[in-house]
Amino acid sequence: MEVARFKFNPREGIDNPALVISDDPEPGPLPRLCHLKRGEGQSFGFYLRMEKGQRGHVVRQVEPWGPAELSGLRDGDRVLEVNEEYVDNMEFPRVVRKIQYCGVHLFLLVLRGEDYEQAMSTCQDLQALARAHRGEDCSRPRLCHVPRHPDQGLGITLTALEGQKGQYILSTLPDGPAEKAGVCNGDKLVWVNGVMASTLTFSHVNKIVKKIGDSVTFLVIDRDSEYSYIRRKMPILPVLSQKHNLLHRPKTMRLIYGSDGYGFLLRQEKLPPTELVAHLLREVDAGSPAEKAGMTDGELLLAVNGEETESMEHEDIVKRIRMSGQRVSLTSISMSGRDFYRQLGITPLMFHDDYIPDKGGLRTVSHFTEHRNGLHGDKSVPCPRLCVLDRQDTGFGFHLGGIQDEPGAFISQVVPGGTAQGAGLWEGDVLVEVNGQNVEDKYFENVVALIKSSVSPVRLLVVERKGYEWLRQNEQPVSPGLVIYSSQVSRRSSDVFL
Repeated sequence: MEVARFKFNPREGIDNPALVISDDPEPGPLPRLCHLKRGEGQSFGFYLRMEKGQRGHVVRQVEPWGPAELSGLRDGDRVLEVNEEYVDNMEFPRVVRKIQYCGVHLFLLVLRGEDYEQAMSTCQDLQALARAHRGEDCSRPRLCHVPRHPDQGLGITLTALEGQKGQYILSTLPDGPAEKAGVCNGDKLVWVNGVMASTLTFSHVNKIVKKIGDSVTFLVIDRDSEYSYIRRKMPILPVLSQKHNLLHRPKTMRLIYGSDGYGFLLRQEKLPPTELVAHLLREVDAGSPAEKAGMTDGELLLAVNGEETESMEHEDIVKRIRMSGQRVSLTSISMSGRDFYRQLGITPLMFHDDYIPDKGGLRTVSHFTEHRNGLHGDKSVPCPRLCVLDRQDTGFGFHLGGIQDEPGAFISQVVPGGTAQGAGLWEGDVLVEVNGQNVEDKYFENVVALIKSSVSPVRLLVVERKGYEWLRQNEQPVSPGLVIYSSQVSRRSSDVFL
C-alpha cells in the first residue's frame, strides 16, 4: 500500500495543526516559597502589615542580609501561607502569632505584590494556587502523641525499608492507640521523641518504640506528601505539622487587678540540669485573682498579653505586667509540660490557640509591627496603636483637635508624607496617652503643651473613634499592654522585627 507523502507548497503554507507555531500562553502568577531560619535571639528581619488601601498581608522593610532577605523575601510580597497553612483569609493578629511562635524555622509562601493585585482583580482562587504549588495530594506532616495501652502497647509495627538506611514505615493496629492518636497505616516515620529517625538504627528506633516510657511522640507523613516535600526541597519539621493528641497544652489566664494586686509573685530561677534561667509563677494567694484565673505555684510563664517572654529580662516582664493597667493576660505551662516540649525541640506556644477574651474583646499582639485598617464588621476588634514619631524641622506632621470646654483630644489632620503619616496616625484617631501619660481627662491646651515639651521621639497611644467608643462601652481598658504597634514605628522605639 502506497502512503501519500507530505509535500510542502510555499503558496499554500502549512495545513497541519500540529505544526502551527503560536505564542506560548502567558504564565499565571507563580508563588515563591521562602525558608527563613534565625539564630538564637535573632529576628526574621522583616515587618508584616495590613496597610490602608492595600489587600493581603504585606511584607515591608526587609532587613539587609537578614534571614528574610537571604530567603528571597522581598518588599511588597503578599503572604499566602505560613508554615503550609493558608492565611490570606485569616485575621491579621492570628497570622502574627503563627509567625511569632514558630521558633527557629519559618516557611512563607508569597506572591509578588503586582501578581497578587492582578490575581485579585481577576477573581483568581489564591487558595487553589497555593494547593497547586505543593500538589493536590500533599498533606502536612502530623505530630502524634501515642500513649501506651496496657494490652495493645502503642498499637504499631515498625518496618525498615530494604536498602534505605534510616527509612521506616509504620503499620497500625485497627482502632489501636497509634491510630487513635492520628498515625495512619503506611505512614513514613520522620521523628521520634524529637530525634530524626534517619539518624537512628532500626534497633534503636525499635527500642524507643517498645521500651521507653508510657508514651511516644511521632512526627509522621504519608508517602505522597513526602514526595511533594522532596520535590520542593523542604525539610519535614514539626513547625509544618498538624498536632494530634498532644499533652500539656499551655493555658492563658485573664487576671483583673484586685484590692491586694494580682496575688502572685514572679520569680527568676535557674532550672536543672542546664541551669537555664526561667520565669516562674510563685506564692499564689488563696482567693486572689491569680488563683481564680487558674494559676498554680511553679508554672512557667510563657507570654504576657500575647508577647513571648522567654528571651526577656525579668525587669522587662514586670514592667509589661504593670503597664497593663487593671487587666493582664498571662500564658503559662506546667514544668512537666515544659520538659515535654523541650524533648521535642519545639516551643510550647507553637500549637497554642489564639487568646480571645469574653465579650469579643481585644486580641493581644505585640513584639511586632502592624498597621490595622480599621474595624471589619462584627467579627473584628478595636486595635489600639502605639505610634512613635521623630520630630522633624517642620514638627511632628499632624494637627491636634479638641472640643471647646471638654476634655480629650483627637488627630484632626495628618500631613501627607510627614512623620505622623509614616508612624501610622490617621485622621480622627482619639489620643489616649502621650509618652505613657493618660490624657483622656486633660484639656486640649494641656495636651498640646505636653506634646510640645516632649523630647523626640514622642510616643502616642491612639485608637480609632469607633474602636474607642467600643472599648469604653465594653469597659475594656486602652493600655499599652493591649497595643498592636503601628505601621512605621521608629527603629529607636521598643518594637522588634520578626
